[in-house]
Amino acid sequence: MNKIYHIRGMKVMVDKDLAELYEVQTSNLNKAVGRNLKRFPDEDFMFQLTEDEFKNLIFQNGISSWGGTRKSPRVFTEQGVAMLSGILKSDRAIAVNIQIMRIFTRIRQMDNTEIRLEIEKIKNKLDNQDKNMEIVFKYLDELLEKQERPNPPRKRIGYKPDDL
Repeated sequence: MNKIYHIRGMKVMVDKDLAELYEVQTSNLNKAVGRNLKRFPDEDFMFQLTEDEFKNLIFQNGISSWGGTRKSPRVFTEQGVAMLSGILKSDRAIAVNIQIMRIFTRIRQMDNTEIRLEIEKIKNKLDNQDKNMEIVFKYLDELLEKQERPNPPRKRIGYKPDDL
């Protein structure tokens, strides 16, 4: 799970990490991908990091260098990782792919649970706000009623010149 990053609004895995899991060299993984680019048609399968994204990734991981890579790494989305299983056909690659798919599924389930909890919190806040608004409107109605009632004539206080 700690090898899955959130980049461009997608959960992705870096080619170097995938190569390590599949027990192949990163260059061999990328060569296999290069020979099968039709399997990775758009950015929702795989994309190459920009220089800024790559620097940010290195900074997040606290790694000073990634072994002198010449190009920014490729990253693979869940769909891209699934496509890798068709390219890398070793038993190790199949087993690793199954585990990665399970982890992506677990993350998605966790995300859905978190979203549901947040929605419930919002609903509760709205319910409370509705109740508060009802109280405010009740008080406003009471104030309006008081203003609409005519005030009874007041008894004069103090010295009256005609009382003499």
